[in-house]
Amino acid sequence: MPQFFTNTSLPPSMYEGPLGGIVPAYADLLCQQGYTHQSAHLQLRFLADLSHWLDRQRFSIADITKALLRRYLRSRHHRFHPRREDASILKRLLHLLHTKGLLQDKVPPSINSPRQCVEDDFDRYLSQERGLSMAARVNYRPFIQRFLLEQFGAQPIQFVHLRAKDVIRFVQNHAHKLSPKRAGLMVSALRSFFRYLRHRGDITTDLAACVPGIANWQFSSLPKFLQPHQVQQVLNQYDRQTAKGRRDYAILLLLARLGLRACEIVALTLDDIHWQVGEITIRGKGGRLAQLPLPPDVGKALATYLQKDRPTCSTRRLFIRLKAPRRGFANSIAISTIVARALKQAGIDSPHTGAHLFRHTLATQMLRQGASLAEIAQLLRHQSFNTTTLYAKVDLATLQTLAQPWPGGVQ
Repeated sequence: MPQFFTNTSLPPSMYEGPLGGIVPAYADLLCQQGYTHQSAHLQLRFLADLSHWLDRQRFSIADITKALLRRYLRSRHHRFHPRREDASILKRLLHLLHTKGLLQDKVPPSINSPRQCVEDDFDRYLSQERGLSMAARVNYRPFIQRFLLEQFGAQPIQFVHLRAKDVIRFVQNHAHKLSPKRAGLMVSALRSFFRYLRHRGDITTDLAACVPGIANWQFSSLPKFLQPHQVQQVLNQYDRQTAKGRRDYAILLLLARLGLRACEIVALTLDDIHWQVGEITIRGKGGRLAQLPLPPDVGKALATYLQKDRPTCSTRRLFIRLKAPRRGFANSIAISTIVARALKQAGIDSPHTGAHLFRHTLATQMLRQGASLAEIAQLLRHQSFNTTTLYAKVDLATLQTLAQPWPGGVQ
């Protein structure tokens, strides 16, 4: 892997102070995460400033704590304009120091915002205490992020002040913007979150019981879908001469050909593609694993993306952000955003722009081509057959061919 800097390409001042010895390792880390030379140089200058400040204050690496780093930031922001990247640089440094064994903390210290700390702790609770799969946790997180942001904003988080009316108002403000299924997911996420807060002792009121339910009659509406020519129209609009175009094209093919959920695409890793047997492993709801055949066009698109565009980085995630830091998508919203952008660029005006649109489309196309509901259920990995029967009423033309004349009716 190419390195940004050699020991002779940086000024001697970069290596002064308690953090001087960590500079090469930090530079290598920035290279691995895909930062540009300019961005890396700015971060190393920040690191040198911190090292000089520690030296003037007579601190060593062993003295570094969250409180000390906040003190440094206050001092720095009197001299330089604050930047959004400042906290991220310090967070990356802390984890590097911990990895190198230079800090004695059993858990790497974090300088995340209080809201991020709550989100991370809730995620650990869902995983360790509740046993939820990564896919479920990825789906829960955006709702909790939105709730915390709307309730507290930049103010200190004080859960003791939460009231039932706050919870009800949040659900009422957002439920009508979501599909019944997504609204139900929001309700589940909030109920789990309030149980977690009560488990932790942050609240004494059972706010989980205050979250209003969402009516979700399974057959109240038809699933929305695209016509075959519209699917091809979306795929054709990608510029596959660019890295972004090739990556997003591969993602759309997975949605269109296999009907994957957005969270399942986020969770895909390099180890999930079995090239020799032409299969792909999917991590579905509840942590269930499934093996699906890898269609030739999907395999070709993935191979092209991996060979030409996926950067070398530490994560095993299949799909990686285009900008540094190089890592997998944070949640399924990224996939839905890619879908919405693709529909807009293809000139398709659809009231539904989420990734599930392609899942519904695939099921509808299979039904029209003569597939049985059992075959559709197997491909989409429905745990309940009732979920699949929703598609039985989609194709009116097919149903009309099966309809018998009404006895004595008008001819």
